[in-house]
Amino acid sequence: MLRCEQTPLRLTFARLTLAFAEVMLPSIAIVLVAVIERVMMMRVIVSIAALAVATSAAAIDVEGVKLDDKASVAGHELVLNGAGVRKRAIFKVYVGSLYLPAKAQTTADVLAKNPRRIQLNLLRNLSSDQLIDALMDGLKQNLSPAELQAIAVQTGEMAAIMKAFGQAKEGSVVTIDFVDTSTKIGLDGSERGTIDGAAFSDALTRIWVGEHPAQADLKKALLGGA
Repeated sequence: MLRCEQTPLRLTFARLTLAFAEVMLPSIAIVLVAVIERVMMMRVIVSIAALAVATSAAAIDVEGVKLDDKASVAGHELVLNGAGVRKRAIFKVYVGSLYLPAKAQTTADVLAKNPRRIQLNLLRNLSSDQLIDALMDGLKQNLSPAELQAIAVQTGEMAAIMKAFGQAKEGSVVTIDFVDTSTKIGLDGSERGTIDGAAFSDALTRIWVGEHPAQADLKKALLGGA
């Protein structure tokens, strides 16, 4: 039987290979660990960024309604000033929220800011008549007979716009935007009509944050808990 003996050259090559492995393997391991750590760090950064985006998109959750912390009105970025729930007897009617160019804690400060938005996220179905009656009651609570007479035309325009809603479904969003001296009424992202007159804009805002608000704790919530 023939036996293959290792030559000195083969032994030298084997020793060199072993020495190379002893030197390089730790370096390769270090590189691999660094790559893995980098990948893991990138995943953490991506997760944090996604969480930040999600958090900014929905600042708060009120009765299951997610409210954005910012809104765009007439090309201006507004911030969420506060939000709360409007109740009638045992029923939760809507989540009301107030958006302003900057935070405000008093009625005077709110009325001094423009543009502004009052948003109603409905928690139950409401007919157009129910919406109109609620707003009319709010106006009567906060205005004198003379002040009501002064905005009678605008009040009629508001009623006509909302009458066209038919029935506003649970989950619908009513927006009332106050831009310069006009009031813009929208439903589910669609503008339904514009009413001119600064006095009417201020009167409508007082329904929620006036001296005799629709609901005291809702006013407090809209004013940021002040």
